[in-house]
Amino acid sequence: MTKMNIPYGRQTIDQDDIDAVVEALKSDFMTQGPRIPEFEKVVADYHGCKYAVAFCNGTAALHACYHAAGLRPGEEFITSPITFAASANGGLYVGGIPRFVDIDEEDFCIDPDRIEEAITPRTRVVTPVSFAGYPVDLKRLRTIADRHGLTIIHDAAHAIGARRDGRSVSEHADMTILSFHPVKHIATGEGGMVLTDREDLYRRLILFRTHGITRDPAMLQKNEGAWYYEMQELGYNYRITDLQCALGTSQMKKLDHSLFRRNEIARFYREALGKLDWLQLPECGFDTAWLPDPEYRDLAKKPADLHAYHLFPVRVRDAARRKDFFDHLRGNGIFVQVHYIPLHTMPYYRESFGFKPGDFPVAERFYAQEVSLPMYPALTEEQLTFVVKMIKDFK
Repeated sequence: MTKMNIPYGRQTIDQDDIDAVVEALKSDFMTQGPRIPEFEKVVADYHGCKYAVAFCNGTAALHACYHAAGLRPGEEFITSPITFAASANGGLYVGGIPRFVDIDEEDFCIDPDRIEEAITPRTRVVTPVSFAGYPVDLKRLRTIADRHGLTIIHDAAHAIGARRDGRSVSEHADMTILSFHPVKHIATGEGGMVLTDREDLYRRLILFRTHGITRDPAMLQKNEGAWYYEMQELGYNYRITDLQCALGTSQMKKLDHSLFRRNEIARFYREALGKLDWLQLPECGFDTAWLPDPEYRDLAKKPADLHAYHLFPVRVRDAARRKDFFDHLRGNGIFVQVHYIPLHTMPYYRESFGFKPGDFPVAERFYAQEVSLPMYPALTEEQLTFVVKMIKDFK
């Protein structure tokens, strides 16, 4: 079997996407034009949400959420240690103090049973992460948040389009962030978005994205004419462009196919690798028996539980062999990755906040064993067969 080069994730761009960007290039707007609200509406409607605000990247979207939530210097926020740095860094940008809560052993998301013991009188925000595309139990977290007066910022960067108990990733959260990095389901180069049903948060997000400036007559303190605008608070230039949003809108037309295909690939891995006693597959994957005929691509009637499968994280039961397994696959052209180094073990977090190895043992054990297998819609049967063969060849 010929050696291949297979990344763990990558964008899928077709001619429709290229045409959409070219059309935007030929229009009167490269930035701040009509394609931005068009993209926002498409994503909001898909999730059954009232408002969407697009940002230049997912990190900027997280920063905006912590600001909109009113987190102040010295106040605390809770998040998972198994996540990319941005989930917590966004809170640091506004002066917040991070408190981590260990992950659940089965779904790798923040453990709801441990959250309340981490809440203090200074806690203002909880930021759950739907790791790998598995939707965190927001309904349960909503009950906890309401009991303690907390704002929920749902980091759904991995989970666009996912569902749990018939609910989208924006339900029960005050704000939900999405990412449009090329390895995600929807690619805009860089890009992010915040979904919310609350008008007050929407208005704060809009201001924060554009220097704290508004031209909206309904928001102006006075109005001297059509040229007039006001800077009402300190904001940032976190704007996305029309070119990116043209691509994003085109990509959204293929989101159902991406979700379908990712579930198909997950089923393939389960069937091919399920009997390897040294390799532990994800236990939280929703049943893929709903998958219809391979030609079916319309998920208008989505199952109540839908895993988005941004990642397919497996665990090498003997952690001492994880690096050998990783190196074996990479040496054969399968560019797997590890998600994630626990955030509390990073030098900055250790030195700034006193975290140390051993603080969150479930997360650390998960990290010591985890490898993310290739997972993206364009994977072919030949490539998947090669990945499985190389895994089974590992000694």
